[in-house]
Amino acid sequence: MEGAAAQIALPILGIVAAAAVTFYTVSFMEMRDKSFEELDDKYSEIDEDGGRQRRARRRTERERKKRKG
Repeated sequence: MEGAAAQIALPILGIVAAAAVTFYTVSFMEMRDKSFEELDDKYSEIDEDGGRQRRARRRTERERKKRKG
């Protein structure tokens, strides 16, 4: 009887182990994607602000040149 129980329990344990590995893999992938999205959002805000400042500086320089010329 022990042989029959082992034959049933072993595949069930394999399925449970595969499900656990899949769950943790997907969870870590989602956490990684989320952290990359947060970093991307953070640095895109910095780039946008920097670009706005550069455009503003260029605009003021053009206006100065127009006034002088």
